[in-house]
Amino acid sequence: MDTMGDLRRTHYVGGLREADAGCELVAAGSIAKCRDKGGVIFADLRDTTGILQLVFDDSTDPVVFAKAGTLKSEYVVMAKGLLRRREAPTDKIPTGGVELFVTDLRILSEAETTPFEIRDEINVNDQLRLKYRYLDLRRPAMHQPIVLRSRIAKVIRDYYDEQHFTEIETPMLIKSTPEGARDYLVPSRVQPGHFYALPQSPQLYKQILMLSGFDRYYQIVRCFRDEDLRADRQPEFTQVDMEMSFADEDDIMTVNEGLVKRVFREILGVEVQTPFLRMPYAEAMSRFGSDKPDTRFGLELQDVGAAVAGCGFAVFAGALAAGGRVMAVNVKGAADALSRKEIDKLTEVAKTYGAKGLAYTRWTKDAKSSSFEKFLTEEEIAALYAAAGVQQGDVLLLAADADGERACTALGAVRLALGEKLGLIDKTKFNFLWVTDFPLFEYSEEAGRYMAKHHPFTMPKEEDLDKIESDPGACRAKAYDMVLNGCELGGGSIRINDPALQDRMFRALGFTEERARESFGFLMDAYKYGAPPHGGMAFGFDRMVMLMLGRDSIRDVIAFPKVQNAGEPMSGCPETVEQKQLDELYIRLDVPAGE
Repeated sequence: MDTMGDLRRTHYVGGLREADAGCELVAAGSIAKCRDKGGVIFADLRDTTGILQLVFDDSTDPVVFAKAGTLKSEYVVMAKGLLRRREAPTDKIPTGGVELFVTDLRILSEAETTPFEIRDEINVNDQLRLKYRYLDLRRPAMHQPIVLRSRIAKVIRDYYDEQHFTEIETPMLIKSTPEGARDYLVPSRVQPGHFYALPQSPQLYKQILMLSGFDRYYQIVRCFRDEDLRADRQPEFTQVDMEMSFADEDDIMTVNEGLVKRVFREILGVEVQTPFLRMPYAEAMSRFGSDKPDTRFGLELQDVGAAVAGCGFAVFAGALAAGGRVMAVNVKGAADALSRKEIDKLTEVAKTYGAKGLAYTRWTKDAKSSSFEKFLTEEEIAALYAAAGVQQGDVLLLAADADGERACTALGAVRLALGEKLGLIDKTKFNFLWVTDFPLFEYSEEAGRYMAKHHPFTMPKEEDLDKIESDPGACRAKAYDMVLNGCELGGGSIRINDPALQDRMFRALGFTEERARESFGFLMDAYKYGAPPHGGMAFGFDRMVMLMLGRDSIRDVIAFPKVQNAGEPMSGCPETVEQKQLDELYIRLDVPAGE
């Protein structure tokens, strides 16, 4: 194999165009493809910016031509030559108008045959791609998202810097605190039996920074949660984290709308319209059955409880008698598209979200079928049709539950399934909104007490302060989520800065004074020395990149992601360790057989 010798790269290939023809240059990268046409050899050179065609012919130095004849896919090379216009240009690649006539070729590293082709549009299972992630990341479709991720991060840093934020790193080894997801724990060697936790977020530290007089803070930070994986969740992930002093909800929303506007303009060339729509949590649940509504299509939910109140159908009557709700979605003109079999599939979707089932009416041009209308009078059916706007050709789907929010959530999931099935979602749109006025508490049947909907430091709405002890379920929070196309892009709140109010919150959450001090004592002490009003939010950075690039999974925008079992196929982690390491940490394993 050759060495670089006196050759040094002068150009990345992705930006070369016909206007650059006539210049001599040195390019470096890997061979994506090689074609010997008998007397003429073509090779596609790939670097991090794109692909450029290399050419060798009968006028090429014989030594260089012979070397070109040995090229194979993924050989690492440097090529010197003259850039010239192609006789047969192509629009398949941005550099399709030029080619490099090579006068000097250095083969720096040879390559074995890869386990899959290094090109887009391959049919390879994810496990194999992730095992050979370093090869998968060479494919343009996987390489470019990582490059764009870096560009997005730079735009974010530039924007926050212009807005007078200070970038500050917070610790990776912290104190484990209650609430939230399971922590990843790190044993301490120097303090046997004691553990650090990896941060689920920098929440406590960002508040401490406001109490430290920094006024505006941000960082792009790694966070960790020991929870089950899904398409938009990883055990380690990245947040864009920020906090502001002397700010209210409007201030924080305005600053972060500006951030989104800047990022989308500079990265995608998309002009995002601000200010975003603001929708209270209760309205989002009633209209869309979700606290992160996808507003790119209609099919809004309707409360038809008044129309069926007192009817003879026990499912409806029982739900209403228990203080619940009967919710409906009218799928206009879908009677032919939604067969009974399709309705059964939608029923299973509803059951996944806690519903006992779906009631339906399907009214085709030939007949009407219904799972419940035989229990209703003609007057009740007419009232229901009027309330839901039902006409011939429609399919009416209903969910009833004593827990009104569960009825909304289940039907909201059905709505999303219908949007996908019927092609109602415009995938070219970027629909933003804020969901506001979240519940301050949520009741946990498992714990038998109220839990913080967001975290224990969230400020209640002023008009609900007197309900913290008497009616916690009715309390609303000064909390807000930014939603994009049915996904939570980020969320935050105004924080409590009054120690007396914070004590009330801890008591409402079932904390004894001793437990609160054990978990949050350093923050409670800090509040004694003057705390400015403050608030902030955090964006899911991986999710932001995923949505901007139209990907279905955050794994596509993370260089080395974990899989369903929280393992990383390429390196093989997590792995067992030597007994010596366990002894140093005073750890004894008691793993059940078969684990």
